[in-house]
Amino acid sequence: LDGYVELEKYRFVYFVIMLIGYILILCSNSTIVCLIVIHKNLHEPMYIFIAALLINSVLFSTGVYPKLLIDVLSEKQVISYPACLFQVYVFYSLSGSEFLLLAAMAFDRYVSICKPLQYHTIMRKTTVSVFLVLSWLIPFCHVAVTAIGNANQKFCSFTLKGIYCNNLLNYTFCVSSRAMLIIGLVNLFNLGLLPMFFILFTYTVILIIAYRSSREARKKAAQTCLPHLLVLINYSGLVTFDTIIVRLESDISKIARFVIMLQLITYNPFSNPIIYGLKMTKIYTHLKTLFVKSR
Repeated sequence: LDGYVELEKYRFVYFVIMLIGYILILCSNSTIVCLIVIHKNLHEPMYIFIAALLINSVLFSTGVYPKLLIDVLSEKQVISYPACLFQVYVFYSLSGSEFLLLAAMAFDRYVSICKPLQYHTIMRKTTVSVFLVLSWLIPFCHVAVTAIGNANQKFCSFTLKGIYCNNLLNYTFCVSSRAMLIIGLVNLFNLGLLPMFFILFTYTVILIIAYRSSREARKKAAQTCLPHLLVLINYSGLVTFDTIIVRLESDISKIARFVIMLQLITYNPFSNPIIYGLKMTKIYTHLKTLFVKSR
């Protein structure tokens, strides 16, 4: 793993920053998940999806940070190919889950705002459970095909220009498989572009209907949709960055690649609980009560 910048010089600085970042991600996400589990007035589909999204962030971070912490303290930053393949699998399957969970949230908001009288009939416990299972199962199956297909690839390079394993791994193979390229494009469309188009379409319909409705309806739409849109914009930007550093593998500077890769694993898992904690009124109220009591 050849993506670190002056590791010998900044070894302990990297370790402290990454350790603090990982602890903050675990604590912030886990706190809101626990509040949603404990308080019955948060046992609604929207908050259940939020809890799932934050659990996703914890799993995503756990798939990357422990290895990073070991690497910065090690003499050589190496990873076995099976471990690298597993990290790629976790990285992209959970990334796909993020988009599908946001799509489920968008559908939930659409039913809540546009069909309020039918909300409890449509968004039953069974419906929510099916959405949650599919949000994790579909990406895991999609990305598994790619991981299995790459398992027996031959290497012409054993140096990865990154600090963890992602699609930069494809540049170490001797031959680019056309079949794997097609599968990768199918995964990108099914797990990224299709959910994003659905989310944008759904929120456009919500905003049009809310604009034609009362002031209270517009306020409700803004309060509940804005946090989800912020998370979507954040994550879409990060996925774009990941695509850029893979496509510009040799044209991007080492420092720029290092900074972007750190942002990919830090920004979204850390910003999600902040966005939902501050923007969702019920969660903010429980957080405020929790900190006042502890004080």
